[in-house]
Amino acid sequence: MTQVSDTVRVRFAPSPTGFLHLGGARTALFNWLFARKYGGVFILRIEDTDVARSTEESVEVILEGLRWLGLNWDEGPEVGGDYGPYFQSQRLHFYREYAQKLLDAGLAYHCFCTPEELEERRQKTIASGRSWRYDRLCLSLTESKKEALLAEGRKPVLRFFIPEGKTTFLDLLRGEVEFENQELDDFVILKSDGMPTYNFACVVDDALMKITHVIRGDDHISNTPRQVLLYKALGFPLPSFAHIPMILGKDKTRLSKRHGSPSVTYYRDKGYLPDALFNYLARLSWASGEEEKEIFTREEIIEGFSIERVTKRAAVFDLDKLNWMNGLYIREASLDYLLEIFLEIAPKNGLSGVDFADEAFREYCKKVLDIMRERIKYLAQLIEEAIYFFKEDYPYDEEAVEKVLKEAGARERLEVCLKRFKELDTFTASELEEVVRSTASELGVKAAKLIHPLRVAVSGKRVGPGLFELLEVLGKERVISRIERTLTMLS
Repeated sequence: MTQVSDTVRVRFAPSPTGFLHLGGARTALFNWLFARKYGGVFILRIEDTDVARSTEESVEVILEGLRWLGLNWDEGPEVGGDYGPYFQSQRLHFYREYAQKLLDAGLAYHCFCTPEELEERRQKTIASGRSWRYDRLCLSLTESKKEALLAEGRKPVLRFFIPEGKTTFLDLLRGEVEFENQELDDFVILKSDGMPTYNFACVVDDALMKITHVIRGDDHISNTPRQVLLYKALGFPLPSFAHIPMILGKDKTRLSKRHGSPSVTYYRDKGYLPDALFNYLARLSWASGEEEKEIFTREEIIEGFSIERVTKRAAVFDLDKLNWMNGLYIREASLDYLLEIFLEIAPKNGLSGVDFADEAFREYCKKVLDIMRERIKYLAQLIEEAIYFFKEDYPYDEEAVEKVLKEAGARERLEVCLKRFKELDTFTASELEEVVRSTASELGVKAAKLIHPLRVAVSGKRVGPGLFELLEVLGKERVISRIERTLTMLS
């Protein structure tokens, strides 16, 4: 059982070099859940020391993704806090201060080797059958030699001196983890431009921000011994570590676009519901203790969450399961809630030429959602697979035209239906069903012989929602126009 005595302080620290990845979102979620479970503080820190790749657009995408998922942060950008700034690019003075302390204590040293020199020595070492680690060529440079190298225009990096022995740390998922220090080389902590490297900046920031638990992906395990050595060298107390498993695709390879987009904002913009993705991500590597149960409220997830219930094996992202889960959430949601999401995502998914603020259009969309919610897994499917609700120049499925509309007698039956529909004063699903079925009886054919051609005529497709509900939602004028269009095409 995780023992928590002091105030829990956890952080999510993304690099703003792209979108918010599902793996990153799951890491943020587990940190957020841990903080909420123990009444702690969830901190957002932006690790933007990669000047060449970090962008303000990526920062905003990350913030948007977290906000959309409901992972509100207690300290960080736009919120503030007592331990800021919360952008690493604004904390350079801290890194230089603690780098100087290591240098003064003889625990770090300047290295003047160029990348080309390092690569040449690395290749020679490998060619001799040995593994390469930095050979400490610059460890014992005299002051005069350093001055000469500086005079050449060389800009040194600062390396941390790895002591002999072993480094161990306690992982809350894996128990005690041990590394031989001889497997680690004297890694760079400050680059030649004065910017800190990940391991160094991470330790300084986590210590100064009083982080109590570092919960992150298990791809960081190899970084942890280096960080533990830095904590000890700087006299900082060690946080607790928990390295959670990676998220893989169904083929057990690293998650990528071929498994479904890895971007959180993709799912937002496709009309997935935030509670559904929250629920799904929480279930990736977290064993709830109720294995037959799939749907949990946020409150239930917070209550049941613990590091001990996080599995060590890699999680598998299954888009089909996410779609199934999101479909459940869509069917349970209110139409007003679904409407607002749909109107937000519709322009991003190619729906144009309509007035999204028009009240009549909004009411129409609610009717569409009502008859389609049982059939869709995400809201953008209304545009992807049912564009006929919104455009009159919808395409016809070629197979449907050949097998349904060009069937013997289909055109004549459509003409009869058109005549009957024009005579109607009201256009409700129940009345339309009565007309179609009575017409089929009069013609001496099964109702399907009218239903299938009508569906293809008004939608271009062979499948869709209940025909009579579809006709009612489209309305008399559009249905008549579409049948006439189809008859013209057939002639």
